[in-house]
Amino acid sequence: MRIYTTLIFCSLVIAGEQQTPVVSVEPHSAVVKQGDSVSFSCSAQSSTQPVRLEWKKTNNQALLDNVKIGQDGSVLTISNSRPGNHGTYRCVGTSTKGKSQSSASLTVHYSPKVQVTPKSPVRVRTGEAIDLECQGTGRPRPTVTWHREGGDKTGTSSSTEAKATVQVPAAGPEHAGVYVCKAENSEGTVEAKLEVKVEGGTRTPSPPQASILQSDMVKVEGDLATLQCQATGYPTPTVSWSKLRAPLPWQHKVTDGTLFLENMGRQDSGQYICNATNSAGFHEATVQIEVETPPYATCIPEQVRVQVGEAIRLQCLAHGTPPVRFQWTRVGGSLPPRAQNTEGLLLISQARLAHAGTYKCVASNKWGSSQALAKVTVQSA
Repeated sequence: MRIYTTLIFCSLVIAGEQQTPVVSVEPHSAVVKQGDSVSFSCSAQSSTQPVRLEWKKTNNQALLDNVKIGQDGSVLTISNSRPGNHGTYRCVGTSTKGKSQSSASLTVHYSPKVQVTPKSPVRVRTGEAIDLECQGTGRPRPTVTWHREGGDKTGTSSSTEAKATVQVPAAGPEHAGVYVCKAENSEGTVEAKLEVKVEGGTRTPSPPQASILQSDMVKVEGDLATLQCQATGYPTPTVSWSKLRAPLPWQHKVTDGTLFLENMGRQDSGQYICNATNSAGFHEATVQIEVETPPYATCIPEQVRVQVGEAIRLQCLAHGTPPVRFQWTRVGGSLPPRAQNTEGLLLISQARLAHAGTYKCVASNKWGSSQALAKVTVQSA
C-alpha cells in the first residue's frame, strides 16, 4: 500500500513539471475593411513563469510596418489595415518547460481594381481576331464583366476566377467601339475602358462616339488631373477639349486626346467636355471635377490687451471647403473653465491675470487643417 501511494505521488510531480504553457488568442478570427484597425489578444496559462509571448505570421513572413505588438507581447494591433495584412497570425508562448501556440485569422476586404490587356487603343484589321482580357482583384472576389458602350454584356467572369474575356474570331466594322470592363464587390465598383479600332475593308462614314475614360472626380488643391478621351467613328474623329461656360485653365496641356490639368485650384472646378468631330457628325462626352481646398486659418486680432475683468474675444476665420470645424486650445495650458467656443469665436467673459498667454485655433475639414495663434495680455486695473 505504501509503495502504491508513492508511485502516484511521483507521477503527479513529473506531470506537473512537464506542463507547457496553454496559449489562447481572442478573437479567433476577424473581418475588417481596408483602413480599419483591429487587435488580437494573446494569453498564456502556465504553472511555470515567466512565459515569453511572440507573434508570427504564417510561413514566418515578416510583419508589415503597420503591425504593432504591445510591450509584454500579449496584444497585436494592426492600424489602417491593408490587403497585405490578410492572413493567419500565430501567438507562440515559450517557457522553460516548452512552447505552444494558438492562431487567429484576419480577412481584409477592399474595393476592386482591374487590369485590361492589351492596352488601349487596340487596332486590328478586318478579319483578324479580337482578344480582350480583364483581370480583377479585390476581396471579396469581384465579379468582372465586359460590355460595349451602347451594347449588351459581352463577357462575364467565372465563379472561381475574377477574369473576363472578349473573343471575336473575325473582326468586322461592327465590332469597333469602346469596351468597358467592370469589377464589382461589396466594397465598391471600378471600370476601365478600352477602344477597339477595326481598320481596312469598305466602310461607310459613321458619326463619332466620344467617351471619357475617367468618371466624375474630386481633387484637392494642387493636384494633377488626367482626362483621357477616346472617340470612334469613320473617318477617324478629331478630338478637342473645352470647359463649360469657362476657358480651360491656363496651365492645361492636351496630348493625343488626353487633357492634363496641373496644380489645380478651386476655380478649376467644373464640367469638362471632350468634343469629337468628323465628316459624319459631332459628339461630346462630359466629366465633372470638383476641386476641394484645405482650410487656411487666421486669428482676429492676433494680439489683444485687456484689463482684468474685461472680456477676451478671439475670432478664428478660415477659407476652405465647408464644413470647417474650429478648435481653440491654450499653448502650454488649458482653457479657462468658463471659456465659450462657438463657430470659431472664443469668449472669456471676465479676464484674469492667469488668462494671459498664447491661444491656438485649429481649423480643419475633410481635406486638411491649419492653425493660427493669438497672443493675449491681461493688465491689472
